[in-house]
Order: sequence, then structure tokens, then C-alpha cells
Amino acid sequence: MTIHQTIAAQGCGCDQRDGLHALISIDEAIALIAAHAAPVGRTKAVSLDSAFGRILARPVRSRSMVPAFDNAAMDGYAVATPSLTGNGPWVLGVVARVPAGRAIPKALSGATAVRIFTGAPLPDGADAVVMQEEVVREGDVIRLLHRPEPGLNIRRAGSDIAKGTPILNPGQRLGPREIAACAASGAGILRIRPRVRVALLVTGDEVRKSGGARKAAQIWDVNTPMLAAALAAAGADIVATAHGADNRGDLVRQLGDMAGLADLVVTTGGISVGEEDHVKPAFAEMGGETLFSGVAIKPGKPVSFGRLGKTFWLGLPGNPLSAFVTWQVFGMALIRGLAGETACPPARRHVVTLAAIRRKPGRCEFRPATLAGFDCHGREVVSFEDATHSSRVGRLPMADGLILLPADADTLPEGALVEFQPFCQS
Repeated sequence: MTIHQTIAAQGCGCDQRDGLHALISIDEAIALIAAHAAPVGRTKAVSLDSAFGRILARPVRSRSMVPAFDNAAMDGYAVATPSLTGNGPWVLGVVARVPAGRAIPKALSGATAVRIFTGAPLPDGADAVVMQEEVVREGDVIRLLHRPEPGLNIRRAGSDIAKGTPILNPGQRLGPREIAACAASGAGILRIRPRVRVALLVTGDEVRKSGGARKAAQIWDVNTPMLAAALAAAGADIVATAHGADNRGDLVRQLGDMAGLADLVVTTGGISVGEEDHVKPAFAEMGGETLFSGVAIKPGKPVSFGRLGKTFWLGLPGNPLSAFVTWQVFGMALIRGLAGETACPPARRHVVTLAAIRRKPGRCEFRPATLAGFDCHGREVVSFEDATHSSRVGRLPMADGLILLPADADTLPEGALVEFQPFCQS
């Protein structure tokens, strides 16, 4: 059973700022991203076979009718039903054979039939195709036992797509379904937007490459491979990846170098208010404009967004789950805006909690959750951890998406209705 309950914007309560000081709401942050993230670069023409995953820059219209001519929907015999007089059975001479791809045959005349194959053009005068399993053939004649209905097993010209029909609008991402429609409509060349160039800077003196040697106080790098995979999945072009030390001078140099290469610089770590958080001060020292810093979200409160000249900056927290969640919520919105992809809010839906929830109110919480079947009313049920730990990613592979817990809720009973944002839509 599908629940058709409206999920309203601003429904999480994170816009209530009492006690949250300068934190802005999730919706305000996304609105700021949408207001500033204009499509980057010039468009270019590519062949259809190179267009997968790209963002369409110009509309596509069908160049002809689809199908372009009346044709057979299956193998059989094309006949003219008006020639079938009396009650039958009817004996018809087979006067031609038409495979797919052959020129349109001569018109049927009298009580005759044409052997025809799926996709082959229909002869003039024919108004039905009798499937071969319903025909008895003896030499050059067939015997019909049942009168076919006019239009039987015929694909009419233009029945799928009329000439000039709008197929796709600018801003659509070209997946297999979109490419199928383009191919059918004759759009062999498409105008697309360029990929967003992204530089990734992961900070932290303690961070070392995953699987490599590390000392007692060091940790393996989760954010670089995780975010590189997320960026690749979003269709971005990763132009630089680097590890940033906890040193303001070095960060100024690295940020400057990356800003010269990329449309977007993504950093992790160094954006809170501690003595070792140097990314925001380095960004400010370079003359960067901070558009927001701090959102009423859990996990990921310090998430920040700004620009340095023509290059945008997205500062994600250093804890891996925080970085993952804030990328899902804000990073995807930003990359879509820069890519020129049509704005599409995540397709959230309502689900039911498998267990009760106790939490500290004040910020909206996105918690990884796993679809766990349906309850007795046909509603989807989700399971989840007892709490959100910003550094833990061990159970992410089991999660199907994020549940959104309202800012003002400290308890939710078992069976509570909450919003669910699937990863495949975010």
C-alpha cells in the first residue's frame, strides 16, 4: 500500500533557531546553494553513444514519426480483411515475402496474403497481420480458420512518437531510458553541459591512506575514497585529490592551487571552532566569501559553503558519517546546480519506525536506516541504530537511505511515521 501523504518543506522544525545561535535551517542552506550554483562552462555536442550520464543542454524533439511506417508487430501473414467474404475458412494465395528492412511491397489485391516478419513494412491494402501459429500453410496458400480483426498485430506509424514531439528538456540527466527515447526519435547528436571539475582536499595530520602503515595515533583515510566515489557517481570530473596538513599556511597554498583548477573545491575537516581547525581561517585569509557556515543538522553541524572568485567551496566535517550525510544533503544539491541538472528535491516518502527513538532535540537528524519489510497495514518499516555516531560507517552498506527526525522531537514511539530519503534518489 502506498501512503499518499504530503511531505511538506520546512517540516523538520530546524528553522526554529532558539538556542541554535547562527545556525541556519537545512532548507535555507539548500536555498542558498540553489541561488548561487549556476551551470559551469560551455556546452558541447556529443554523439548519442557518448552521452550516458551527461546533462542535456538543449531540448530534444523527434525528427520523425516513431514508428516511421505501419509495420508488423509479429511474424505472420498480412491480409486485407474486407477480402474475406463469407464465413470461412478462407484460402489465400501467398504472393510475396517481406522481411524487416526490405522496401514496402506492392499493394495487396484480392484475396491474397503476404508473408511478413516483425518490423517489416505493411503492404498497402493490408489491415491485419495474422500470427503464423494461427495459419495453416500448404505450399503457396494459407488457410485461415478465424476472421482477424482490422488492426490486429499492426504498429501504426507515429503510434509511439509523433514528429516534432518534445522528448527531453534541458537539465535532464541522460540515463538508459532517456538515451532510448533519443535514439528512437533520431537524435544522434546531443548538446550537453560539461562535467563539473572538482578538487578534493581531505585534512588531518592523523589521516593515512587506507590499508597503509599507520602509527598508534593515526587513522585510515575514509573520506578520500568515499567522496571520490560519490563524486564519480554524480558525474563530476575529479581534477585533483590531496591530503591537507593541519597548517594554515599550507592550506592557503593548497586551496589556492585547487581553486585555479576546479569549479568546486570540497574539503573535509578543519571547519569547526577548535584550535586545530584551520580550513575556515585559511579560506577567509584568501578572501573567500562564506555564504553559510553552520546548519541545524545532525550529524554535520559545521558544514560550510562559500566561493573564492569563480570557484565554489563546500566544507564538510571530518568525521566520515558526517561527511557522507552532508554530501548527500548539500553536496548533491550543489553538484546538480553546477552541472545544470534540473532541480529535483530528493524523493522522500513516509516509512514506519521498527523501534522507539529517544534523542536530544534541537537539530534535524538524518540517521541511516534499512528497509525491513512492511507492517500489517502495508506500510514500509525501517530499522536503524539506537543513536547516530558521526564517525561510524561500518553499517552504511546495510543502509538503504536516511530517515529524517524532526528537530523538536525528543522521543518517537515504535510505529512512528517519519520521512525516508533513499540513497538512490539523493
